[in-house]
Amino acid sequence: MSAILSADDLNDFISPGVACIKPVESLPKKGADTTENAYEVTTEEKVQPENLPPAQISLTDCLACSGCVTSAEAVLISLQSHTEVLNTLDAHPEIPLARDAHETTIAIQHDDSEGRIFVASVSPQVRASLAATYGISERQAGWMIDQLLRGPQGLRSGGKHGSGFTWVVDTNAMREAVLTLSADELSESMADTAPTADDPNFALPKRPILSSACPGWICYAEKTHPFILPHLSRLKSPQALSGTFLKSVLSKSLGISPSRIWHLAIMPCFDKKLEASREELTNVSWQVDGIHNESELQQPVRDVDCVITTRELLTLAASRGVSLTEMPLSPLSSTYRLLFPVKSLDSFASSRYSSSAQNLETGTSGGYLHHVLRSFQARNPGSRLVVNRGRNADVVDYVLTAEDDQIILKAARYYGFRNIQNLVRKLKPARSSRMPGAKPTVGRRQPVSRNATGGASGTDYAYVEVMACPGGCTNGGGQIRVEDARAVQEPSSAGEVVQDGENGSLKPSPHEQRAWLARVDEAYFSMESDAEQEDSETPRDESFGESETRTHNALQQWSDYMAIPLSKLVYTTYRKVESDVGKDQLDVNDTTKVVELAGKIGGGW
Repeated sequence: MSAILSADDLNDFISPGVACIKPVESLPKKGADTTENAYEVTTEEKVQPENLPPAQISLTDCLACSGCVTSAEAVLISLQSHTEVLNTLDAHPEIPLARDAHETTIAIQHDDSEGRIFVASVSPQVRASLAATYGISERQAGWMIDQLLRGPQGLRSGGKHGSGFTWVVDTNAMREAVLTLSADELSESMADTAPTADDPNFALPKRPILSSACPGWICYAEKTHPFILPHLSRLKSPQALSGTFLKSVLSKSLGISPSRIWHLAIMPCFDKKLEASREELTNVSWQVDGIHNESELQQPVRDVDCVITTRELLTLAASRGVSLTEMPLSPLSSTYRLLFPVKSLDSFASSRYSSSAQNLETGTSGGYLHHVLRSFQARNPGSRLVVNRGRNADVVDYVLTAEDDQIILKAARYYGFRNIQNLVRKLKPARSSRMPGAKPTVGRRQPVSRNATGGASGTDYAYVEVMACPGGCTNGGGQIRVEDARAVQEPSSAGEVVQDGENGSLKPSPHEQRAWLARVDEAYFSMESDAEQEDSETPRDESFGESETRTHNALQQWSDYMAIPLSKLVYTTYRKVESDVGKDQLDVNDTTKVVELAGKIGGGW
């Protein structure tokens, strides 16, 4: 298990924390030799104190809330760590690639059966956390990560083979694709028409459509409320879509198996490790007959081989003896830069051409709801948006109305599991009553609408952006905490602290935690101003409609190049899963079987 997961991490949030909702399943039994009289009134002085064992909360208890990670999944997740990254780099030499004068990849120079092509995808929330920690811009944080993963002073400076990453992509490009497709999905649902790329395996979700990019939320829905599954968006997350894109295009263009492409994702939360372990997110879901031989099709290859968090990135650098503060805050030289093998798709994989915004309006989790609302506003000129704040900052209702005050759609944003539980209650289907003489069905209680354009019941929404972390993805459990930042900051900037514990350990105050999260958010939202300094190739004055058209064209080029229907590339499925909370955990032999299973999956661990 990753060393960064400890008993201190009682939930997957930094601030504000949420109370653990895992119920107490059992209490210590009293000894059989008790002499208590059942009919005697027990006074306080007669009660003997019990020596209860210390409370223990494991990854199984807290990852994705309420203990809904199975023991097998916990084992698979524990195999994803900075140690695995270093072990893989040391176990496999990097496959050298030939290129022409334009830095375009031509082919593999010489093939080694043990060689691998290492690729990585980085979330913008990770860059924001690093930027806040080191007092740099988000763009400079991206250069820092690039220098670490690909540069000569980074991971390549050590290890058995001196291996490093050939490509490091920004998940913003794939996020923009998911945003565009989310608006299309809702439009198709509201029109009650079949999708353009009709596939019986990917039926349109029911309204309200619930965003599916947060793996903690998906895990919660699959294992506690399966009636929610038909409402989940069919789209893959930016992490998963990045894995599909990289492995599909590189394997075909370079003529190698997807198992020889090793994909690392650097993400803000631990639940992304769980997402990478999903059996639906392998090459089996998108590969078609004829691309590779049948034996390879029987060996599923994960689209994302390993996920590490922002804090684990710091540990990765330290384990290799690399100081991030000494990394050049500038782009890599052309020696270490390669354009994508398929020139028509290079712009699609490059964040230079991404126009997705990061500002207060979009929020800190990618702006799914914001993009949907903008798309419908663009299709309905003259429409206006009414915003209704909920009982807390993590619940917001949106109502889009036409010029004649007719409601076009209602949508909402729900962050944090406590708010998600309220949403789930609203969507709970009616059930039959077993009481004699009662009505045939008992439906859920419908809340009273505040006004014509005000609050809505769950079923009135057309789209809901759902994220597990209060405050959004910049507040993910894998982000750098105040305590971690102190190690790289001047002592004078450590901020206000309080004493905690017998040893007087330093613990950040709630005020300092809020201030730190605000600092990370500020770095995240600064991307838009940083983009203005980019090269002239960035389409600054691109309209919303032009941006969507460009994204559709890029997606179609990807589908045409692979000769695979777009639906097989961008959609996924969900399933009801039983949790093993309260059941006997895996014994040693069962755990060994899980590890062996992981090792049999090509490109796995």
